Amino acid sequence: MPSWEYITTPLLIHNTTAILNNWGSQGWELVQIVTGPEGGLVAYLKRPVESSAGSPVSSSASPEVSA
Repeated sequence: MPSWEYITTPLLIHNTTAILNNWGSQGWELVQIVTGPEGGLVAYLKRPVESSAGSPVSSSASPEVSA
């Protein structure tokens, strides 16, 4: 059974496609989009944890979004 890592990211209404495509290019799969506590959109994403090297994939780097 695969292990997953998860991340949440805010979505800017005018740039949702670029944001999601950038995360997708790094192997993240969209799980759902919900309304955040302040009214904006929040995306929940997941990807399999790579275990071939024995350590999980780092999720500290955020993909850059070009406007």
